[in-house]
Amino acid sequence: QLHSSSQDSSAWPPSTHRLRPHNSRKRILNFDPEIIKQVTFLLGDKAYNEFGLDRAFVASQIFSDDSKRIEINKIVHPKVKENFNEFCAQQNSELVFNEAAIIFETGGPSFYDKTILVTAPADLRIARVLKRDNSTIEDVQKRMDAQWPDSKKVSLADYVIINDNETPVLTQIEKIITDLRSI
Repeated sequence: QLHSSSQDSSAWPPSTHRLRPHNSRKRILNFDPEIIKQVTFLLGDKAYNEFGLDRAFVASQIFSDDSKRIEINKIVHPKVKENFNEFCAQQNSELVFNEAAIIFETGGPSFYDKTILVTAPADLRIARVLKRDNSTIEDVQKRMDAQWPDSKKVSLADYVIINDNETPVLTQIEKIITDLRSI
């Protein structure tokens, strides 16, 4: 997802662009006392352990109960949006990007100047998640089932990047950056 400011910045390469601080959502869930209180109220004391948010427990709760998933999104997303706004206000780049897995499902596109959807075949997405965080196939499938299919999101996105291990991704990104700069 993308937020574009009207300020000038240096040209490509991407190192001149500032990305949103990585894992803003995770930081909020682990360190914001009000968010921790609300998540614990919603999911119980098992939501947190001595290391912070128990991601496996939380995932088991929110991906098996739509009402809990909706409520957790209502708790977390306003704070994520607030943090992103603060981050954008500190930037000098003409382009600022924000990664958000469920941007379309939560009505977020209206907040951004343009959206970029990254697609990949389901089997490849599953393999990547399994490699990244040791989830089970069933857990990954539950997460994917809670999201809209790419076919529904493609028509809503301003740009689409195909990340299928065959189509060159960098070429697609460069074309999008060039186009965004011309706006």
